[in-house]
Amino acid sequence: MKRDIIAIPMGDPAGIGPEITVKALKSKEIYDSCAPLVVGNTAVLEKALTYTETDLQFNEIQHPSEGKYELGTIDVLNFDNLDSDNLKMGEVQAQAGQAAFDYIKTSIELAMNGDVSAIATTPINKESLQAAKVPHIGHTEMLEELTGSTDPLTMFQVRNMRIFFLTRHLSLKDAIGQMTKERVRHYLHRCDEALQKLGVEDRLIAVAGLNPHSGENGLFGREEVDEIGPGIEAAVQEGLKAVGPVPADSVFHHALNDKYAAVLSLYHDQGHIAAKMTDFERTISITNGLPFLRTSVDHGTAFDIAGKGIASSVSMEECIKLAAKYSRSFYKAVNETGGSR
Repeated sequence: MKRDIIAIPMGDPAGIGPEITVKALKSKEIYDSCAPLVVGNTAVLEKALTYTETDLQFNEIQHPSEGKYELGTIDVLNFDNLDSDNLKMGEVQAQAGQAAFDYIKTSIELAMNGDVSAIATTPINKESLQAAKVPHIGHTEMLEELTGSTDPLTMFQVRNMRIFFLTRHLSLKDAIGQMTKERVRHYLHRCDEALQKLGVEDRLIAVAGLNPHSGENGLFGREEVDEIGPGIEAAVQEGLKAVGPVPADSVFHHALNDKYAAVLSLYHDQGHIAAKMTDFERTISITNGLPFLRTSVDHGTAFDIAGKGIASSVSMEECIKLAAKYSRSFYKAVNETGGSR
């Protein structure tokens, strides 16, 4: 079977992105599952080889179709957009922020054109982006703007547990204000659609409770009674498989043990803590609601250890493998619904 090409934008050149990329691409398992293509700067990647003591070769190409995609050789769509001699590892720099944006922008264009099947992103630095006057603060904002998408839906996967998020970066008070019947109903539909595109057949979604013991029928708070529960009921009446609210102290354990296909977490830390306590390094973020599949490591540029050769590549390896696992189902689903790749 032909392997799908997965684009890997190198991330901030001054961070650990180049290091974890070259370390990850020592893996035979990755090359067995996909054809990885790095979008980045060869000179920086070569330096990463020296401080990681990694023995690999580079194959610079102009188009994904030219890649060898063989273990031992890293195919690179090379950008000569850095003064690598003056690049300072572990520091905020405008040239690094601009370069990171260039890699992501090109990867998105390749995915939109159907030249690659998915994108597996490495860390970028918000301060470096701002120093370069890039008009986007992070990956999500770039993806929204450059694909014309609105409100991408984040899903975490760690092992076989999947977690969606009803709200994003908000104070807990503001997040509770968004836990309305209509939002719960709407997000359950979005979660179901996302799971369907990923090829998940039995799509039972559990909604986490907000209050202790999911409020005990209003004894410890009425959010479950007045908004969350009715939102679940409305989605079920519309044909979705959903249950809850399930107390948050047990719902993630059950999902990890295959009782549910996914959990809809009500606020940021509720789901993040569950995923990262399960396995911090193997928690991978998947962005749904785009014309293509995007996976990402869920850690930062780690400037404090950049260039030292000690960064773990476990998360990057999982990120690429998960993109390979889901890319074919996602591509098929998007084409069946008339969307673009």
